[in-house]
Amino acid sequence: MQLSGQQPTVVGLRDRALIGLMVYSFARIGAALGMAVEDVFTQNRRLWVRLREKGGKRHAMPCHHNLDEYLTAYLDGAELRGDPKGPLFRTIGRGTGKLTRTVLPQANAYAMIRRRAAAAGIATKLGNHSFRATGITAYLKKAARSKRLRRWRTMRRRGRRNCTIAAATSLASMRSSGS
Repeated sequence: MQLSGQQPTVVGLRDRALIGLMVYSFARIGAALGMAVEDVFTQNRRLWVRLREKGGKRHAMPCHHNLDEYLTAYLDGAELRGDPKGPLFRTIGRGTGKLTRTVLPQANAYAMIRRRAAAAGIATKLGNHSFRATGITAYLKKAARSKRLRRWRTMRRRGRRNCTIAAATSLASMRSSGS
């Protein structure tokens, strides 16, 4: 998003915060763009986000440490904290480079993602949903690794003989279930 040694722009901070929100919270683009500044808040010394998803569902969740950094940099750099009822992700005024009070439309978010991907040399066609899917996939892979590691540690504590029996049993059950 920026070259080293360069000051980040408000646009760059906004774009990084929006992409980070979709990756780390699995938010739909509509829920992300519908956020107000007050939907980013501190609770027990940790940054949280409040999302309004499809069907009126509300979710409040703590931020990943990277998302915390991105949102804090954006809120401070764009000086948005003084407007808690205003939209979190805003358009940039033509020729001014400054934020407006208008919510960033979904089409503009899509264009931003395409522009950022092209600038990064990514040839794959990306859209708003790509980052949500990427975040979910990374989360599931990490959970599967953790589960395998816990199973391996448990078998190791049982001893070599029991470990071999447990591994054979586990393999047999996976084969019969079609996994």
